Amino acid sequence: MGNVEFTDNSMQVKAALSDGVRAFLYEAGGELQAQTMRNSRVDTGQTKGSYQYKVEEKTGEASVHVGSNQENAIWEEYGTGEYALQGNGRKGGWFYKDAKGTGHFTYGKKPNRPLYRAFNTLCGKLKGRLEQILKERLGS
Repeated sequence: MGNVEFTDNSMQVKAALSDGVRAFLYEAGGELQAQTMRNSRVDTGQTKGSYQYKVEEKTGEASVHVGSNQENAIWEEYGTGEYALQGNGRKGGWFYKDAKGTGHFTYGKKPNRPLYRAFNTLCGKLKGRLEQILKERLGS
């Protein structure tokens, strides 16, 4: 029998996978942020412009988080009052004054779901892009 030589490339493969996942998460975060902004209703543009993404990396795992620090983003996603997505909003309506001091009576805000719709719109495309990035990194 001839000699068999084994080369352990596991470190290079792990590094390539890690780099590929990292690149994908930044790309996916940017795509989801942009699509969420496109899906957003605009009055002042404050909520639309507040969507951000952040990639978090810990030993052995990584994730991307997309969201907004604006309270209105929650209302846009889930609705309020009688239109609340879970049906748990205030009933009967209420009166409020907007930032300009104009009074309004409302039964609530219908959910627009900009983040949910962004994810659903991009899910298939992002899965394909992850596959493409990993194949490129692994030389397949």
